[in-house]
Amino acid sequence: MTRTIHVGSVPIGPEAHRLVLIAGPCVIESLELCRHVAGAVKAACAEAGLGFIFKASFDKANRTAFDAFRGPGLEAGLEVLAAIKREFAVPVLTDIHEPWQAGPVAQVVDILQIPAFLCRQTDLLVAAARTGKPVNVKKGQFLAPWDMANVVAKITAEGNDQILLTERGVSFGYNTLVVDMCSLPQMRALGWPVCLDATHSVQQPGAAGRQSGGKREFIPYLARAGSAVGIDALFMEVHPEPERGLSDPATMFPLNELPALLAEVARIHALVNRASANDQEGAE
Repeated sequence: MTRTIHVGSVPIGPEAHRLVLIAGPCVIESLELCRHVAGAVKAACAEAGLGFIFKASFDKANRTAFDAFRGPGLEAGLEVLAAIKREFAVPVLTDIHEPWQAGPVAQVVDILQIPAFLCRQTDLLVAAARTGKPVNVKKGQFLAPWDMANVVAKITAEGNDQILLTERGVSFGYNTLVVDMCSLPQMRALGWPVCLDATHSVQQPGAAGRQSGGKREFIPYLARAGSAVGIDALFMEVHPEPERGLSDPATMFPLNELPALLAEVARIHALVNRASANDQEGAE
């Protein structure tokens, strides 16, 4: 049975009865940008009937180039996230890259995220688990979905059962990722809710030379497909001007196109839920 976890006031899982969107800019560029995005996404989620968790990174420690923009850093970044949480009354998420960051970050955010590249780092997982906050783990591009059982075990060993597992594509040759939709029910069978990262899944790592490339036009297809397969949360990085974004410009989704996509995704999710409920009633 799949658990339902709680991120602040937002439930994620079967008992939530609605899809949750985790969204925001890839990196904290400024407080003004985060305010703009948070307000627009919150309104779009309310219109579509979705839960909302704001996401932005204070540091992008895995940038392709040495001199690429990484973000404002821990202290300034947490100030921005705290402001968004306070002003918009929404839970917030950010990623950590080193074990020592878990404690101070957990004092501000509602859910800690483990980047895909670091999903097997035991010390990082343990540090996140010990905060008691929910932990979103992105499945590594190099892992099979069933391999996430070992990742989960490292977190639950510390007494933390508030876990979200995220699919973000798997390596398929050079500079290419593909999404195996079967991975979503396979990870969900481990007992925790699942999320599809529809934006990083269209990424082409390092394909643009000094930064990653991507195929933004395929984001809606993956978002709709994930909702049809059966997900508990959808992850998207969004920006009012993606091409001018300071991180992952090729794979952030245009903010003005988000409401229409969320309306479609919400309808698909509701249809799948009704079909599942009817199947359960028939079985009983």
